[in-house]
Amino acid sequence: MYDSVEGKKTCPMGSFPYTIRSGDTLYKLAKTYNTTVEAIMAINPGIDPNNLQIGQVICIPRAMPPGPPPCPNGFYYTIRSGDTLYNIGQRYNVSVEALLRANPGIDPNNLQIGQVICIPMAMPPVPPPCPNGFYYTIRSGDTLYNIGQRYNVSVEALLRANPGIDPNNLQIGQVICIPMAMPPVPPPCPNGFYYTIRSGDTLYNIGQRYNVSVEALLRANPGIDPNNLQIGQIICIPRQMPPGPPPCRNGFYYVVRRGDTFYSIGRKYNVSVEALMKANPGVDPNNLQIGQIICVPIAKPLSEEEDK
Repeated sequence: MYDSVEGKKTCPMGSFPYTIRSGDTLYKLAKTYNTTVEAIMAINPGIDPNNLQIGQVICIPRAMPPGPPPCPNGFYYTIRSGDTLYNIGQRYNVSVEALLRANPGIDPNNLQIGQVICIPMAMPPVPPPCPNGFYYTIRSGDTLYNIGQRYNVSVEALLRANPGIDPNNLQIGQVICIPMAMPPVPPPCPNGFYYTIRSGDTLYNIGQRYNVSVEALLRANPGIDPNNLQIGQIICIPRQMPPGPPPCRNGFYYVVRRGDTFYSIGRKYNVSVEALMKANPGVDPNNLQIGQIICVPIAKPLSEEEDK
């Protein structure tokens, strides 16, 4: 069954060599390595269990872990060093009792490294219909409250959208419906542009961003609730059309750009502020709008050479 090669014992497959130490008995070794005295004697013919010698090399059969149980509604898990049914259950959100039921005959106090067990996972319920929302998969730590906070939906709305759900027993992997109210149809916006509400938006900060008053936003969006803007809601940002350009027979038209003032335009084209104001009656020099067209009253702009 085995050979001695250069003083080293070669044990058959499924066993390993062991050197007898002081105090060893076959019974003690069988307990230590989860085997039987009979199995040790069978693999070591001629051994005298009553006369083991210190330094004697024998073969110890490796205990085969039990075959895995059926696991139709779960998955297999291989025992690792330090595993207990308790910490496995904590990891996969399964009770010790459920693990014992899924693994009949298992000894929870003698799990073997390499042993394969069944982790029973209850099949999550079929998700409810969700025509006006979207599906969400439950993760560790989720509650209806924190899901509602995340998606701006009340717990009551979540319960209505998920009839039969147990809010105190959400299962990891369970699919639920997050009901999202459809944002209202955007109003007509002929003299402006559409804007999609984002997290944190208010009419005030939108107005600040686009230089439009809250009052103008309210007029352009009849029926809007400024205290209940919805993420994804589309609103109209009204843009005042700049006034038409004045007649400009003895000059040329200029399109106002960001940062322009009558003073800076006058400096650029060697025209006084007073001349610009006379050529542009009705223009408010303190409220020039980007894109507004004004008249610069000179025969033609200075060329690059003249400007130098």
